[in-house]
Amino acid sequence: MLPDQDSSPLLDAYAEPGRGYHNLEHLEEVLEWVDRVPLSEAEKDRLSLALFYHDAVYDGKRADNEQASADWCRRDLGNRAEVELILDTRHSAQPFTELGLWMVDIDLSVLGSEPSRFDRYEKGVRQEYSWVPWFLFRRKRKQILLQFLERPHLYFTEFFRQRLEASARANLHRAVAAL
Repeated sequence: MLPDQDSSPLLDAYAEPGRGYHNLEHLEEVLEWVDRVPLSEAEKDRLSLALFYHDAVYDGKRADNEQASADWCRRDLGNRAEVELILDTRHSAQPFTELGLWMVDIDLSVLGSEPSRFDRYEKGVRQEYSWVPWFLFRRKRKQILLQFLERPHLYFTEFFRQRLEASARANLHRAVAAL
């Protein structure tokens, strides 16, 4: 199922210095969500595999992190459907598959986390973009957060809407106000 977790280049990648958010904690959290979602074991296995690879490559200076992560998955596992799930985490369009909807919702679950966890997420994102001058980071970050708030729903699945939508909106409003 998942690569050998005792000596995995993937785990080493998630532990790279400079990863304030896209790190092992994020990986652990998304994999924990997979256990909670109402899907078949086969679907959960596919999600787990895709999520294990989804942020394998993360550098705030790159625009192709998801593609590079998908390429890593393809090199390791061949041309499997999990590659497309990884590309869904670009968040550039609504996924075409039901499993893709779950993938994106799980990836964005941190938005609806407890306020203290959300605040660590925000600090981690800033750390990953520490090379960006504050005035520019603040403007772009606010723009991104407001785009989320403009959506009729932050989450695609009813499962996540019921559990995280309200807290995610509260967290996002708080983050925007802080900027």
